Amino acid sequence: MAETSQRKVRVGIGGWTFEPWRGPFYPEGLPQKRELEYAASRLTSIEVNGTYYGSQKPASFAKWRDETPDGFVFALKGPRFATNRRVLAEAGESVERFLTSGLLELKDKLGPINWQFMATKKFDAEDFEAFLALLPKEVEGRVLRHAVEVRHDSFAVPAFVALARKYGVAIITAADSPHPTIADVTAPFVYLRIMGTSEAEPKGYSEAALDRWAERARTYAAGGVPDDLQAVAGPAKQAEPREVFLYLIGGCKVRNPAGAMALIERLG
Repeated sequence: MAETSQRKVRVGIGGWTFEPWRGPFYPEGLPQKRELEYAASRLTSIEVNGTYYGSQKPASFAKWRDETPDGFVFALKGPRFATNRRVLAEAGESVERFLTSGLLELKDKLGPINWQFMATKKFDAEDFEAFLALLPKEVEGRVLRHAVEVRHDSFAVPAFVALARKYGVAIITAADSPHPTIADVTAPFVYLRIMGTSEAEPKGYSEAALDRWAERARTYAAGGVPDDLQAVAGPAKQAEPREVFLYLIGGCKVRNPAGAMALIERLG
């Protein structure tokens, strides 16, 4: 991968504790306490779902940091207490509590934060801007990268894209799923969640589909937008190379590690 033409693409899965992965992904007999270490040796990132449901201790973040190799990055889901509410403008306390809960213990392994919204949450420009205004650009000198995952069709409008660009927050591109695909780039990084893995495919996706996703990731990393993904605000100009985070989520979950490793191999 030429650093002069594109930035790094990190590829991973959601979490690392999943019993059906023991055998297909984790070697037989591998102690559960070593599963993160093993997953991090095969992948380049993991999206942590547990932070969506409850708080973690600083010691847990430090342990994750120490069990993974240099260059590995965690994406964290923001807490549902911040996003699953009628008035988003009132989420300030939940946002602050999460950002000061110890996640900075990850240090350089802290990747983007995914603020995920329920499929019933509709776009309200005023309230959503109030939420984006609550997301600090840094905490204790550590630059934060925020991303929003929206699941209602009302967000697929240029006004939402413009709002995300105003605050430098990435819109997560959900693909191969029932959720709206918004491929517009609104931040200095790109966050992809692809959800179409199938049990019928040993690697979750066909070889041709994996080739397409690898090429899309390269295009994003080089500063472009793939022409076969729907950009709501219209074609974007070529930009500077950018970092890309791509996660295989949902679908046939047992196949996701194989699909992620196949993409890493393609991306070199």
